[in-house]
Amino acid sequence: MKRNATAVWNGTGKDGKGTLTTQSGTLKDTQYSFKSRFEEGVGTNPEELVAAAHSGCFTMKLSFNISAENITPEEMTTKAIVDLNPEKGEIVGVHLEVKVKAEGLSKEKFDELVADAKANCPISKLLNTNITIEAELL
Repeated sequence: MKRNATAVWNGTGKDGKGTLTTQSGTLKDTQYSFKSRFEEGVGTNPEELVAAAHSGCFTMKLSFNISAENITPEEMTTKAIVDLNPEKGEIVGVHLEVKVKAEGLSKEKFDELVADAKANCPISKLLNTNITIEAELL
């Protein structure tokens, strides 16, 4: 299974602008720029997209983990915060904040399933950075 996205960029790194388009069409000529990445400009940026990918991947993996315990999660919310250090030009960490409502799931089992999802979702495996997590069972 392969997925793809395409970036088109025109101009210099600081003054240019670009667009992103995904295979699914969810993003189609979505703008990004120096300002949307390093300031507060209109458009998306690579780090925001990594955060979306990581929060979605982690949440789905956690859902599979909880479902394997014969428990259906009622609601799960994950916020991924990607920390980019512009001076180093690298992502220095990702912090996941997850809240789960799942009737019949013990706190001990929840913590175990969260740790497994953090370690084994494909995006976590892809990222070469420190991943921290704050998990709450509602």
